[in-house]
Amino acid sequence: MKIQDFLEHHGIAGNPFAEEEAQNDAVFKRTCLETTFHPAWDKIFGDPAEPSTSIVFGEKGAGKTALKLQMLQQYRTHAAAGGEPSTFVVLYDDFNPFLDRFVSRVGPSRPVERVLAQWKLWDHMDAILALSVTQLVDRLLDMPARDVPTLSAAQSRDLALLAACYDQSTAEPFPKRWRQLRQRIGYLRPAGLWPFSLGLAASVVMAVALITSSVQGSLSWTALAWPWLLLAAAWGPWLWRRLRSWWRAFRIVRSMRTGNRTVGQVTRALARMPEVDLAGQPLPLLSRSDDRYELLAKLQAVLTACGYGGMVVIVDRLDEPHLINGSAERMRQVIWPMLDNKFLKSPGLGFKLLLPIELYGFIEREDEAFNQRARLDKQNLVPSLEWSGETLYDIASMRVQAASVGEPPATLAALFDASVDKRRLLDGLRTLRVPRQLFKFLYRLLVAHCHAHTSEQPSYQIPIERFDSVLAVYCRDQDAFDRGFAPR
Repeated sequence: MKIQDFLEHHGIAGNPFAEEEAQNDAVFKRTCLETTFHPAWDKIFGDPAEPSTSIVFGEKGAGKTALKLQMLQQYRTHAAAGGEPSTFVVLYDDFNPFLDRFVSRVGPSRPVERVLAQWKLWDHMDAILALSVTQLVDRLLDMPARDVPTLSAAQSRDLALLAACYDQSTAEPFPKRWRQLRQRIGYLRPAGLWPFSLGLAASVVMAVALITSSVQGSLSWTALAWPWLLLAAAWGPWLWRRLRSWWRAFRIVRSMRTGNRTVGQVTRALARMPEVDLAGQPLPLLSRSDDRYELLAKLQAVLTACGYGGMVVIVDRLDEPHLINGSAERMRQVIWPMLDNKFLKSPGLGFKLLLPIELYGFIEREDEAFNQRARLDKQNLVPSLEWSGETLYDIASMRVQAASVGEPPATLAALFDASVDKRRLLDGLRTLRVPRQLFKFLYRLLVAHCHAHTSEQPSYQIPIERFDSVLAVYCRDQDAFDRGFAPR
């Protein structure tokens, strides 16, 4: 018996339990994205007009990626509704490029654990600034010139400075992109032409003198030192400014261990900004978080001028980078510096940390110093993203209805024999714990039922015996997989 025949008999188009990952789940995106929420949704999401921090721990398949997609959708809905400023959302869910650059800078030949032990809060801040600034510059360059928000002179300077350090787009050469940004936001102040003009004028005078003397046959004065010293002195102010720009750029690149900017790129950008605009401005010159806090504040001011009411950073997929490879200890080394109350409670800035459940064990073993620094009691902490049997049943029912093409829509209960008690069904689903295991089990159950019948003698209801037997085998395999004994 074909599984398609079983589903068509119930008026269901396609298998609603075939996908296991929310990122690629068409049924979830079509219906459940805006209708099926975890019971702790309000605590996790909060008020879109007032960005807040929440920290969620969940096992694999508990719905962390689904939460991320739902938050993105809700922020878009809030922005489309109008009336209130929208939220600038940054996805911090691909750690690979930042970790790769960090390891290549700190010690590519050293053990990964020893290298990750040097990962600090300012490395996270640099990564978040890079993602935010790149995203903002993309939006400003893509929108029509008439729609570009008007920035003050100070905000234009701040955005140009942030882009010089943190814009990591590879879509086009950095000098061209930075020049386009300056033109788009109206930051066209000359960087002081007199040093270069003085050196150029001196060079022209020297060249004319050399040509004239050569024609007249009187080049003896070229053996004297003072003409060349005057020429060097004329170029001195320009060289001094370039050296200062290079030294700043060198320190910036050295301290930004997650960045992809080169010393030459930053040097040219800083040299094109007037010295008066750089004087006293925070720059990521040192390995510390103080300057990054000021740069974040400048970015938030620019975002406010661009019409955003706040900024939210969503952290996900911490266990997926190849350098971490699911190691709980490496995940702890990377994410622990971010658990700082001052950072997580920055005004106008919210963090949504969707973390693997393995890290919660480390939380329980931490000392008083960590607890005082992180203040997790203030961070809307969800220790475990748990699902009840009733909630899992509702999720499965909604997916069946979403894939239904008949009238009335099919229900989950209609797939089972009348002898299957709903309480027994709920108790069985409760043992699966998370949506991903639910989908895997129901997919396996449908396949097992269809394989047990021929097309000549089909059966369109699943009996209680098959439900119990498949569930027992599945739970045994799941337990073996959780203990690392066998793949499932």
